[in-house]
Amino acid sequence: MYMEKLYYTIGEVSRMLGENTSLIRFWSNSFSKFVKPKRNAKGNRLYTREDLDTLKQIHFLVKDQGMTLEGAAGRLASDRRAVDARVKTLDSLKEIRRQLTEVKKSL
Repeated sequence: MYMEKLYYTIGEVSRMLGENTSLIRFWSNSFSKFVKPKRNAKGNRLYTREDLDTLKQIHFLVKDQGMTLEGAAGRLASDRRAVDARVKTLDSLKEIRRQLTEVKKSL
């Protein structure tokens, strides 16, 4: 049975989002009201699942929707559930595409 991690490193988060670590660090600092990574003894950022979901929402708003950082922060503050629903739908569609690609390769 798969068990979800409690914390993700900045490298893991950057791979999941397909962005470099410096952008994840920048977003963490710019959206500190929404993203609150913990720090380990070395001072490295450790992100929770909630932080990861928020970063996915920021990625969607900034990269996919073309919003400014200020606009994205405003949207997160005012209508976060709608943004989350769209992000989860896109994640589901990407997973379906991945599965279909695997099926096609096996034919």
